[in-house]
Amino acid sequence: MIALVLGARAFVSRGAATGPAPPVEGVFLDGTPVSLGALRGSPVLVHFWATWCPVCRFTDAGIQAIAEDHQTITIALQSGDAEAVGEYLREQGLQLPVVLDPHGGLAASYGVRGVPASFVVDAAGQIRFREVGYTTELGLRARLWWSGLHAPAASPGQGSVQAR
Repeated sequence: MIALVLGARAFVSRGAATGPAPPVEGVFLDGTPVSLGALRGSPVLVHFWATWCPVCRFTDAGIQAIAEDHQTITIALQSGDAEAVGEYLREQGLQLPVVLDPHGGLAASYGVRGVPASFVVDAAGQIRFREVGYTTELGLRARLWWSGLHAPAASPGQGSVQAR
C-alpha cells in the first residue's frame, strides 16, 4: 500500500518545478500587489488550490494557519473571478492571501497538473520542497522550518513574499 501511495505521488508530481522558483507576480484579492521575488528573509509557501477541488477543502484550514505564521501566497487555479473566490472564502470562513490564476498560467509555470500543490521556496528563491495532493499542516510547517535552517542567505531580487 505504501509503495502504491508513493508511486501515485511521484506520478502526479512529475514535471513539477524544481530549482529556482518561477516568478509569481500578481495582486491579492484585497488589492495588495505581491511579488515572490520581493520577499526576503524566510521561506515562502506557494500553494495552488481550487474552489472546485474536494481535497483542497481538507487542507484549507491548515494553509490558513500556516499563512498566519509564515509568508504565504495561495493561488486559486481556474476558480472564477475575484467575487466568486471571495464568496468561497467567506462561505468557508477563510482569510487567505489569494492570487487568481484564471487561465492556469502560473500553475503551468510551476508544472502543476493537480491541486492542491504546495511549493516551499527558501530565502534564496530555490524550491526546496514540492507536494502534490493532500499534505498535512504539520508536514508543511516542518518543510518550512527545514528550509529556513538550510538555505543560503537571499540574494537581491530573490526570496520571500511581500507586498510592494
